[in-house]
Amino acid sequence: MPTPPRVESTLTERYQTTIPASVRRVLRLNKRDKVSYEIRSNGEVILTRAVASVEPSLNLEQQLLEVLAQDICSHPEHLQSFEAEVMKRSKMLVQDVKVDLEKPLLEDEE
Repeated sequence: MPTPPRVESTLTERYQTTIPASVRRVLRLNKRDKVSYEIRSNGEVILTRAVASVEPSLNLEQQLLEVLAQDICSHPEHLQSFEAEVMKRSKMLVQDVKVDLEKPLLEDEE
């Protein structure tokens, strides 16, 4: 079994470092993503991509948008365009619907 590649980075005076591009690619890290460190008893430290958590102070709509945005950034290859027939049907279904963008989605949110 081949030895996995090793990469290094340097600590700044403030104990900060840049995660090398090869590691960012493997972990699929984007700007503002979080990383997790697992410290093992033998002195090894395992760096992984942190599992996304949504702040409890955000409302449901904001939580959904945050999760969607993070998923789109992490996996842009999953994006697909709508088929023309789906778009046509969707437009037909909402053509007479009036929307107040300032109104809360749920009545009891005021």
